[in-house]
Amino acid sequence: MSAILSVKNLTHIYMKGTPLQHQALFGVDVEVNEGECIAIIGHTGCGKSTLIQHFNGLQLPQGGSVVIDGVDLSKPKLDVKSLRRKVGLVFQNPEDQIFEKIIGDDIAYGPLKMGLPMKEVVSRVRWAMDMVGLDFEEMKDRVTFALSGGQKRKVALAGILALKPKIIVLDEPTAGLDPYSRNELLARIKRLNKEEKVTVIFVSHNMEEVAFMADRVYVMAGGKVVHSGTPREIFSNKALMREHHIGMPESVEILHELQDQGYAVKTGSFEVHEAAREILSILPTAKG
Repeated sequence: MSAILSVKNLTHIYMKGTPLQHQALFGVDVEVNEGECIAIIGHTGCGKSTLIQHFNGLQLPQGGSVVIDGVDLSKPKLDVKSLRRKVGLVFQNPEDQIFEKIIGDDIAYGPLKMGLPMKEVVSRVRWAMDMVGLDFEEMKDRVTFALSGGQKRKVALAGILALKPKIIVLDEPTAGLDPYSRNELLARIKRLNKEEKVTVIFVSHNMEEVAFMADRVYVMAGGKVVHSGTPREIFSNKALMREHHIGMPESVEILHELQDQGYAVKTGSFEVHEAAREILSILPTAKG
């Protein structure tokens, strides 16, 4: 696989040169291959949001480099509009992204600004709504302010998808959603990644979400990447997770507790069926 996003030695300082100067990133390195699903995790304030804001030009590199699909964001005369068609950023709060009164108009806004023919705009809106689970005929003329939190997240995501980006970046995509809405949205994002081959990068504090979605995980602390690996490698590293105050999936937490009590279980078995198999393996065999 080839890298579609490469971050090298990235630094960022807020309010540089003022008494309120604060350095958020210290030499961050991240590489994402085309078609991957990458999770970025870490304690609040570790620099995750600042990092992902560099992925679509909301922040530009002060030091180091960010190269996305061959485009170096440090170069002068950067075409930010073109960049944002390649990289769609979905904010944690969908209200920050929805500004039209009607759902269909909001999702169509980006394609219309691209100057696409109306037939293509409608086709994209219909496809984007289908991908997030919104019925086109039923929902396109509804007002946005009356939507539930889950529906607003879907509209915000559909508005990004209508641009047909190569990369989608999501900041806490399921924050505040009920379990059903969360699981449905995650399944649809996973479908985008696996079936539509859209590269997905997401920030999350929910480790069940990370276990379900991610191919690889970057762990951040103090403005740096302190570890990276597969979910299996990350979740089996109890010392790493506890040092950086990162929660674990419940299945992994149970296995670590059993291991602490002396049971020989594999803590990298984070999927529910794997964890169940590990627990069953230590139970005494029933005798008839």
